[in-house]
Amino acid sequence: MFISLSTFTVANDTHELVKEAFRNRPRLVEEAPGFLRLEVLSPEDNPREIWLKTYWTDEESFKTWYKSHHYHDSHHGIPKGTKLVPGSVSVRYFRLVGE
Repeated sequence: MFISLSTFTVANDTHELVKEAFRNRPRLVEEAPGFLRLEVLSPEDNPREIWLKTYWTDEESFKTWYKSHHYHDSHHGIPKGTKLVPGSVSVRYFRLVGE
C-alpha cells in the first residue's frame, strides 16, 4: 500500500471554509484506479492546519492520479482568497509496513 500525506496551514480566516470544501468535495479521486480511501484531518491544537492522507494500492496509481486533469479539477472548490502560511506545505510518501 502507498500513502500520500499532504499538510498545509491556512494563513487567513478561510480555514473553516476550506474544511467545508473538503466535506463537500466532488469526490473525483474515488473514481481513480488504485484509490482506496481519503482522510482529511485537522489537529485540535492548530485548527488552521489541514492534513490529507490518501491511500493507494500502489505508487503508480497515485502518480497517474496526481498528473491527471481530475486531480486539478478536484481543487476548484477551495475558497477564493485562501492563503497558506509560507513554508507550511509538506508532502510525504509512505509504505504500509504492517497493521
